[in-house]
Amino acid sequence: MSDTTKELITDGAPNPVPQTPYYIVYEDKLRCNLATLKDVSERSGVKIIMAFKANALWKTFPIIKEYFTASTASSLNEMKLSLEYLGEDVHAYCPVYTEETFPEFLHGCTHITFNSVAQFEKFYPRIREYNADLPEGEKRISAGLRINPRCSVIETDIYNPCIPGSRFGVDAENLKELPEGVEGLHFHALCESSSYDLEKVLDALEAQFGSFLDTVKWLNMGGGHLITREGYDKEHFIKLIAGLRERHPNLEIIIEPGSAFTWQTGDLITKVLDVVENAGIKTGIIDASFACHMPDCLEMPYRPAIGEALPDDAEGEDVKVYRLGGNSCLSGDYVGDWKFDGDLKAGDILTLKDMNHYTTVKTNMFNGIQHPSIWLQDSNGEKHLLREYTYDDYRRRMD
Repeated sequence: MSDTTKELITDGAPNPVPQTPYYIVYEDKLRCNLATLKDVSERSGVKIIMAFKANALWKTFPIIKEYFTASTASSLNEMKLSLEYLGEDVHAYCPVYTEETFPEFLHGCTHITFNSVAQFEKFYPRIREYNADLPEGEKRISAGLRINPRCSVIETDIYNPCIPGSRFGVDAENLKELPEGVEGLHFHALCESSSYDLEKVLDALEAQFGSFLDTVKWLNMGGGHLITREGYDKEHFIKLIAGLRERHPNLEIIIEPGSAFTWQTGDLITKVLDVVENAGIKTGIIDASFACHMPDCLEMPYRPAIGEALPDDAEGEDVKVYRLGGNSCLSGDYVGDWKFDGDLKAGDILTLKDMNHYTTVKTNMFNGIQHPSIWLQDSNGEKHLLREYTYDDYRRRMD
């Protein structure tokens, strides 16, 4: 076990038999993703910062800090988490800032991006004043403006920031000139996307905002770059960035992927508690909940891979089809269908794959359903408890 890993352990000794349900994060898989991102960053010259909206499991940040220390925050809580556990290079973007929160962003961030010209005009004077009062040598705050290239490459509307009528960013028709003080531009148009999707967005961006790109210092291309997914064309991404920097050598290029950091680095282990049948549909009821513990499965929606399931095209007399139902009382707390080799039965253990990114950050305690514990499997294969939840965690939500 590495010294970094030792910092994460709360129970002192490994427990090889966690009780279901539990999340488990694999150190080796996390490090593999981080190494891939580091390599792409170094070869492309792109600054990669971590998005807390996809992963806020701070007990794994000592591992992440070996590779990256900058982050993007969309709330004070995310900013504070970075300052305490990751690093002081925090890039903030919020759809709106308030009189109450903005002073804290001023004292905690290196970059602050505004969603509208009105928000920029309201708060930028405070950035200018803050920078003017800094002692010589202190790091200034750089102000940015979010733009909307209106290039939709995302099929799921709930995750599409460029959908018609989007509340995110200023479009070209409403931005005839950049307000004085804008040092950077920010866009976000991707979601678990490829470099070829990025190419389409960059074409739209330069067609609409090209005249501004030579007048600013940095361009933040947002998140959704799934660089660590198998098959992602990293060489094409690097070529795109090289071309962009050649055309606009003044720009520092920044991306803030969320999923790419923790893509396929963790699972949710659950147990079948009962099997019911209605109208010819068989449902295995598990000791976890899609609504509480895997909400993206219902929001997206999508059907996660299960380690013990058969391929979708499996056929044969022994192949049985089941949906899975969660243990909450929400009628829609189910996803299906999967194929299994034989009958699913109470006591069977199921591994729901890729349940680290956009999972633990979205969980809730609806129905008072007990939250799964969180474990780390270190590079030696030993499991260590990071967090266990109790009744007090549920009760304190209403304190």
